[in-house]
Amino acid sequence: MITRTIDEIMGWYAGENPGVLTNLYRLLNHGRLGGTGKLVILPVDQGFEHGPTRSFGPNPAGYDPHYHYQLAVESGCSAYAAPLGFIEAGAAKYAGQVPLILKLNSHDILYDEADPLGAITASVEDALRLGCIGIGYTIYPGTADRRLLYEQVQKLTTEAKRVGLLMVVWAYARGSRLDSAAETAIDTVSYAIHIAAQLGAHIVKAKLPTAHVADEKSRKVFAEQNIPIDTLSDRVAYLVKSAFNGRRIMINSGGAAKGDAAVFDEIRAIRDGGGFGSIIGRNSFQRSWDDALTFLDTIMGIYEGSIE
Repeated sequence: MITRTIDEIMGWYAGENPGVLTNLYRLLNHGRLGGTGKLVILPVDQGFEHGPTRSFGPNPAGYDPHYHYQLAVESGCSAYAAPLGFIEAGAAKYAGQVPLILKLNSHDILYDEADPLGAITASVEDALRLGCIGIGYTIYPGTADRRLLYEQVQKLTTEAKRVGLLMVVWAYARGSRLDSAAETAIDTVSYAIHIAAQLGAHIVKAKLPTAHVADEKSRKVFAEQNIPIDTLSDRVAYLVKSAFNGRRIMINSGGAAKGDAAVFDEIRAIRDGGGFGSIIGRNSFQRSWDDALTFLDTIMGIYEGSIE
């Protein structure tokens, strides 16, 4: 359905081809939040990124890829994102029941890399074959090999757009020259988001930032221009501004597993800061089935305004 909100968002992407616009429309109108302009996407790339034990040990049902499809469908998620193997394992059975995003690169933790470089593990052709609405790719601004990542994502974005697929970029600042505080600093996270948007991403996924400003020159601008970053909702608003003043969809990751109250407070801050929603994995699928449904129901209720 075309609501005023969806009509406005679609207008931000007016230069794209009809295939891209069709898939964007499918995403924005699917699931419980369809038509609201908000998204809740279930990502399950953690098995590759962190290993099956750490990812699915807390809820053994998660070893089965069909479990995640079913969770995304039953909860009314906007989309389901995963690497090639998990998408292939259920794409036929759940065809048409939930929009799919194929994650095209992955990174493991078996080799301790201060400057991570994900391997390309799937293709645009795979995404088309499996009926996906788009592809996903992680960039690590701040790493030694960031230029290669940027060049790869630019080529994949061009190919995806040519065949009518959405490009979703995970923008995570990392690298040997960034300490842990800098990785989630407001200036670093907003910079990573802006880079992803400049590379042609339709949707950018980013971490929620702290009020820390890592770069001294940026700190001076924040102070001189009185840019508000004290509250999390202030910082989300700044991330939205960094995504072409809100003309590119910016969603936030759920991060490591945490208590319900902390997650729901973050969701309220995203909503109040004008963010477009969440891509939330471990905090969802590491729970029991009933708990996960209740948890996602609450998140969607906060975004749609039925829960304060």
